[in-house]
Amino acid sequence: MTALRHALLLLALLPLAACKNDAPAPVAAGDAAPAAQAATKAASAEDPQRAAQAEAAVQAAAEAAAKAPPPVEGTDYVTIPNGQPFDTAPGRIEVVEFSGYVCPFCAAVQPQVSAMKAKLPPDVHFVYVPAAFGAMWDNYAKAYYAAEAMGLVEKTHDAMFRAIHIDQTLKGERGMDKPEDIAAFYANYGANPGEFLNSMQSFAVATKMNRARQYMTEAFANGDQMGTPAFVVAGKYRVKGKSVDDMFRIINQLIVAERAKLGAATPAPAAAAAAEAPQG
Repeated sequence: MTALRHALLLLALLPLAACKNDAPAPVAAGDAAPAAQAATKAASAEDPQRAAQAEAAVQAAAEAAAKAPPPVEGTDYVTIPNGQPFDTAPGRIEVVEFSGYVCPFCAAVQPQVSAMKAKLPPDVHFVYVPAAFGAMWDNYAKAYYAAEAMGLVEKTHDAMFRAIHIDQTLKGERGMDKPEDIAAFYANYGANPGEFLNSMQSFAVATKMNRARQYMTEAFANGDQMGTPAFVVAGKYRVKGKSVDDMFRIINQLIVAERAKLGAATPAPAAAAAAEAPQG
């Protein structure tokens, strides 16, 4: 395992911290190199050992949630005044993650996020909300929404974290990636670079960015410092926690509590339901 991967794994074991919005000034548009000159490569594959460790951690968090006392307001979570889901139909329980591709801590937590998302039952809807703190944070938030519009997020979300924090083919917080370089990365996954750049600069993406900023501001309305990663359950409860594992324990407990309020039975996890489905 490389030193960088080891460092990322160590980050996941530390008490919950947050990436901040410190960032250098953006590069002027005229300094951007043409997309044809970008040497951005597709991301490496996920490390199987890292993925297995993340899956084990998610399972352990679910088991801890079943045994732990109910979560305590103020210690385990914060209630959001007049909180509403970001993008989930009534009858389903929303889990939102505020994250940023340039955030090292988000990258460290992402394998567990992916493992949890894969195991969520069908009544739970997971939603990524990119944090837009300015400079490179904004470029990558725009890239997320452009990728979402093109149906690429499932292929590119984890890959983008690996490209920035493991492969280092993109700069993240280490510098200012040009929009053309970001578009060149997505070209490896089927995007037309010119169309991708146009989408990043579109009114539709700007509208989504503004809504994401407002939603994050409302989630931290109690005065806590904004940071990533952060999770909100059912639009009402922002997760706190003393560590990464504790955070996932609280997410599980809040899902169960919200399900009880809705009066719904516990459904089978998505993966288990698929395994039990009749084979044609």
